[in-house]
Amino acid sequence: MRVYLDNAATTPLDPEVFEAMKPFMIEDFGNPSSTHAHGRKVRAAIESARKKIAEFLNCTPGEIIFTSGGTEADNCIIRSAIETHQLKHGITSSIEHHAVTHSLELMERQGLIQLHHVQLTSDGDVDLTHLEELLQLYPAAVVSLMEANNEIGNLLDIEKVGQLCEKYQAYFHSDTVQSIGHYRHDLKKLNVHGMAAAAHKFHGPKGVGFMYLNKGKKIQPFMQGGPQERNMRGGTENVYGIIGLAKALEICYQNLDEHKAYIESLKRHMIVRLKAILPGVMFHGQSANLDKSLYTVLNVSLPESTENDMLLFNLDLQGISVSGGSACASGASTGSHVLGAVYPNSKRGAVRFSFSKFNTLSEIDFVAEKLAEIYNVPV
Repeated sequence: MRVYLDNAATTPLDPEVFEAMKPFMIEDFGNPSSTHAHGRKVRAAIESARKKIAEFLNCTPGEIIFTSGGTEADNCIIRSAIETHQLKHGITSSIEHHAVTHSLELMERQGLIQLHHVQLTSDGDVDLTHLEELLQLYPAAVVSLMEANNEIGNLLDIEKVGQLCEKYQAYFHSDTVQSIGHYRHDLKKLNVHGMAAAAHKFHGPKGVGFMYLNKGKKIQPFMQGGPQERNMRGGTENVYGIIGLAKALEICYQNLDEHKAYIESLKRHMIVRLKAILPGVMFHGQSANLDKSLYTVLNVSLPESTENDMLLFNLDLQGISVSGGSACASGASTGSHVLGAVYPNSKRGAVRFSFSKFNTLSEIDFVAEKLAEIYNVPV
């Protein structure tokens, strides 16, 4: 049996999404910028996809700009907001995705901003009281805080953060790569100025995503070129990727409550099984709290053991694909910057299980049994 429990890294493509994409790979191949019939047909499909996404998020189609994925969207929003609005301060946390932290750190090295880090609780939550203290000291900053952490699963109340940012006239950007497609967002009610999404996190294709840009806080384009994407992102659009993205999000919204309940049941079962078979097992961040974490992510804290160093390798040999931290840095020799920030002195092992609608209870039981074998624990 091969079991894939690394869905926070990427999800399998939904077959319905592939079927929606196929005609634009083979038949409807026109350049959407062309004015002839082939081009017009494709342009209409892109705009239909944009409108569909905007309806799901309750924003205007013009606020949706297609990108190559979450990293490009994060980079674009952060740098363009700082340059367009001449912001001098950045506020973020030490557990953001590297697309955010590296962008802000680079701009600080370039002398464009001063960077400030909001404090975290012992569980890795953002301290909102400290955030307001920073905003009092540095109003009109760019604030970049992710809605859902990709490693420990902690959820941020972006509605409250948005209210604080509005109070202090800050530009609020949130990396929502792990939450789009898994939660509903009403952008008419959220005081968020920029958000990032990637299709492959919710059973869409790789290499395509979008950024939401609030029309009340316009920014200059990050990528220069042609007039594509409302003059915000030059370059021929990834047509079949965009079609797949919109279809994947449509499927998510049609079945969101059902899929959430099902995936939560898998996560709950995994927690119960691990507690039963592994003495001393704990869970990083809020990932074992179903009310305060992504229902798709469980980050397990394992007691010190000689088996920990080879755990991912041994699980792979057993046919189980998981991650030790952020999948975007898998294979790197350095440890997780997220776990390092929240648990700086810990010597415990870590493994991230992340679930999707395609996983099963029998797969969870299989993984638990293999873990028991690796740690030589009787089941």
